[in-house]
Amino acid sequence: MRRAFPTLAVPTGRPALAILALLAAPLGACSGDAVRTLATDAGYGPRVVAAPDFVTESRSKEPAAFMPVGVDAPKRAVRAKSAEGQKALEAELEGARGRNESRGRAAESAGRGAAATIKPAPAAAQ
Repeated sequence: MRRAFPTLAVPTGRPALAILALLAAPLGACSGDAVRTLATDAGYGPRVVAAPDFVTESRSKEPAAFMPVGVDAPKRAVRAKSAEGQKALEAELEGARGRNESRGRAAESAGRGAAATIKPAPAAAQ
């Protein structure tokens, strides 16, 4: 069984272009700053809040200098470590970690010894 759907009349010609132009103009305005400005002026938009003094004082007066597109970054003065340098740094850091862990264990045991000699204060009578 076939269902019959009603056919919709699609306007063609100059009236259709006029309707399209009337609908497109307000919708095109939504994409710009005009709607935001109108809403802010009417009291519905966000309030403009001045930046605090410490913010304005810490900002640079000249615009930020960004590197232009297509330009390579300048060469770094410090070069990456060699494999031997990396191994030496790793050994140095491992040694520092071991020293810190042993100092932590010594401090913990000293704290336990000191805590054993401290007697708690007697409870106040109620």
